[in-house]
Amino acid sequence: MATTFDKLTERYMATWNETDPAQRRRDIDDLWAPDGRYVDPMVVAEGRDAIDATIAAVQSQFPGMTFRLVGPVDSHHNQTRFTWELGPDNGEAPIAGFDVAVTDDDGRLTQVLGFLDRVPTTS
Repeated sequence: MATTFDKLTERYMATWNETDPAQRRRDIDDLWAPDGRYVDPMVVAEGRDAIDATIAAVQSQFPGMTFRLVGPVDSHHNQTRFTWELGPDNGEAPIAGFDVAVTDDDGRLTQVLGFLDRVPTTS
């Protein structure tokens, strides 16, 4: 089961980094259940269209930055959690957090709950 969730998490992270809108949408359609739900402190995205729009907005807000996994993927039953960071490819990541993802019986994401552990402050 761990290998399955490892691959699922890698695909999920790749979707956040996919900058081609058509490819990103194909990936979302493949990875998420139609009624999938993404929630973090700043957004509630319900359905594939809203999830796609959320990812596009994050990419627009943080151009040139990519998401990467930090540490192991921890999974049991139909849920997994993992730590990630968002930053430039060659440098310290200013943003970090962790997500908890739940899948349906077909292995598609039904819900992802995101938590932010480190965010930049504005002066």
